Amino acid sequence: VALVGIPACIGALGFTGAGIAAGSIAAKMMSAAAIANGGGVAAGSTVAVLQSIGAAGFSVGAKIGLTSALGSAGAAAG
Repeated sequence: VALVGIPACIGALGFTGAGIAAGSIAAKMMSAAAIANGGGVAAGSTVAVLQSIGAAGFSVGAKIGLTSALGSAGAAAG
């Protein structure tokens, strides 16, 4: 569920495959990050990572890591 739900939530914030949606929460986050960094968004920042996920989804490594962590958490909860 998390592997599908998290990217869907990120997309709903305005981080899309076509870029950051105008007037969205993502646009406000990007604006604040750009102001704080003197006009640009720093590579590796929260906004940059969320935009990367919004554009391309999780990498294979991230999917494996999330599956392991969430699978263990689910087993412990059960």
